[in-house]
Amino acid sequence: MAFDFGQLLLIIFIMMTVWPMMKKKALEHARYNFLQKLEKVRGTRCITLIHRQEAMSILGLPISRYIDIEDSEQVLRAVRFTPDDMPIDIILHTPGGLLLATEQIALALMRHPAKVTVFVPHYAMSGGTMIALAANEIVMDENAVLGSVDPQIGQFPAVSILSAVGKKNVNRVDDSTLIMADIAEKAIKQVEESVIKLLTGKFPPEQVANLAHTLSSWKWTHDYPISCDELKKMGLSVEVNVPDLIYDLMELYPQPIQRMPSVQYIPLPYEKKETRKS
Repeated sequence: MAFDFGQLLLIIFIMMTVWPMMKKKALEHARYNFLQKLEKVRGTRCITLIHRQEAMSILGLPISRYIDIEDSEQVLRAVRFTPDDMPIDIILHTPGGLLLATEQIALALMRHPAKVTVFVPHYAMSGGTMIALAANEIVMDENAVLGSVDPQIGQFPAVSILSAVGKKNVNRVDDSTLIMADIAEKAIKQVEESVIKLLTGKFPPEQVANLAHTLSSWKWTHDYPISCDELKKMGLSVEVNVPDLIYDLMELYPQPIQRMPSVQYIPLPYEKKETRKS
């Protein structure tokens, strides 16, 4: 039988097309089965809101994800399907996203009659932090972080726009910048009011106002990592006891490997040796 180079290329192309699809389906099935296991162990409805770079296309190119309208629609649907007396666990791993989608998710979780627990194994920044504030309980890894919820206007923080305009004579500021400053002021007030709504009833009114102001405005840059210790100093109730099953679930959301890994280790826990007394 004569060798047909064209047929070989066709077979290789089909394998390159079908294999990623099969691998993606297998990963989705593994996630579904693991969620079922986690729900049985916890006795809750488990919802994941995990944004990682994933190979989403035929070419395997990584696509970054963030909280969007599709996420809010799916979470709202999951909450609607959950009985009023069933607790909800939501696993958060996100850089943030659209304010509209974030507020919809946060309000839906806040209104759920049963207990809502948010697990943060690594980080939940910006909109992720707002969703965490809606929960009855926040459980974090001891090295995990949340972030500020200050709004961004285009590529600039709203508070920085107001600060820059306030330092100049208004007659020397162009109209477009003044319009941005007006939008920035409204955005800060809206976010602050949203945080107050989520925290009201959980803390005294004065503490709620201080937390809302701190998280939504002046104190940090948008990507500043707020540690568990800082959150506790602010008065937020944070538990540091993420179940091992949550970490196992995160293993099913891998980053696409596009190069040699920069971090390597033997993936086995070592037992701590007891120090002998002489």
